[in-house]
Amino acid sequence: PPQNASTKRVDPFSILAPELNHLRKTLLSLLGTSHPSLNRIAEYYFLHPSKQIRPLLVLLFARATNGLGSDWGFERWKMECEGAGGRAEELNAPLTRSDVLNDWNPNMPDHTSSFSEVFPLVNPSPRPPLPQPPAYVKSLPCALDPSQLILPTQSRLSQIVEMIHVASLLHDDVIDKSPLRRGAPSAPEAFGNKVSVLGGDFLLGRASAALSRLGSHEVTELIAGVISNLVEGEIIQMKKTRESAPALADGEQPSSVLQAHWNMYMKKTYLKTASLMAKGSRAAVVLGGCREGEIWKEVAYAYGRNLGLAFQLVDDIMDYEAKESTMGKPGGADLKLGLATGPALYAWEEHPEMGPLIARKFEHTGDVELAAELVRRSSGVERTRRLAIAHAEQAKKVLEPLPDSEAKSALEALTEKVVHRT
Repeated sequence: PPQNASTKRVDPFSILAPELNHLRKTLLSLLGTSHPSLNRIAEYYFLHPSKQIRPLLVLLFARATNGLGSDWGFERWKMECEGAGGRAEELNAPLTRSDVLNDWNPNMPDHTSSFSEVFPLVNPSPRPPLPQPPAYVKSLPCALDPSQLILPTQSRLSQIVEMIHVASLLHDDVIDKSPLRRGAPSAPEAFGNKVSVLGGDFLLGRASAALSRLGSHEVTELIAGVISNLVEGEIIQMKKTRESAPALADGEQPSSVLQAHWNMYMKKTYLKTASLMAKGSRAAVVLGGCREGEIWKEVAYAYGRNLGLAFQLVDDIMDYEAKESTMGKPGGADLKLGLATGPALYAWEEHPEMGPLIARKFEHTGDVELAAELVRRSSGVERTRRLAIAHAEQAKKVLEPLPDSEAKSALEALTEKVVHRT
């Protein structure tokens, strides 16, 4: 689709470049441990360039909606009032005594009790009462905040979603036996499978601790759900095709089996890719003071879900178009992993001989080459691209209720960047 003037003018990555750079630098302080090998694996992928599209979505929706929610005044007051839990320095303070957490982080030094001594009962000192917001906070009008302020809680959320994403990369590269990631040796190649799995687990632990300090039950539920979604999506992808979409029963039409494969493919795509974008975007709006019944967090979720599906569909197209994939494998890497993505499923509609190849996950000699040829002779790539564009256009459409702003224009531009990348 042709670009309009506003989407040409706004580059979503440029307008938030300082915030994204700061995010990357400060994020490393969350990952430190007393174990050098765990330090190296935890920081490994963060030290390589990445698209950072997930934290970008969090920050853009913060700017596009802050001030619109009924509780914005309260959330902004928490950022400014000592003891309310919303200041940047308070997000780094543990909720529990340090000698109970026993958490060694050299970047955040604190007291830790010795294991060589018996541990005494400690008489707790009462916490001071939380400050109460002034009356005017509740009566502030709902309008987009002109300062384009991003709350410390929203900045921390952007780091959390990137930590969860990188944890999933560490685990995926073990499962897929990927030799390269972003042009460098993958973590399993550099450190081995066991340490890579443990590194991913450690990142999820650090992300969970940071998540608890944001002070929102709804956001905790959303992001914890993402972690469950990632696991469920990986299990669906690993299952034998015949288990997830069984062969034809007596009297059953081939189209119903193909539809079952499509349903499973799109569900897996949501769980593994779109869920983090959708729920991360929604969580950013919740942290900005959006209450239940207000449209803004629904806009964020619908946008993130559609954009995430479009993003992965384009990734699946690029696997067929690239001579060398970003994972360091020849184009068609998905077929070698036994994965039937959008182009192959569309090709199945046009070439019935694709069905048996998909059913056995391209395991026989020559299956990968034959499947790639069937995709090439079909309209599978183009039809997958049209599906990605439809999701991207819907993502742009759901932004209509938002007031005009630079952040909204950037979100519109991002839909076009996602489907036109090569």
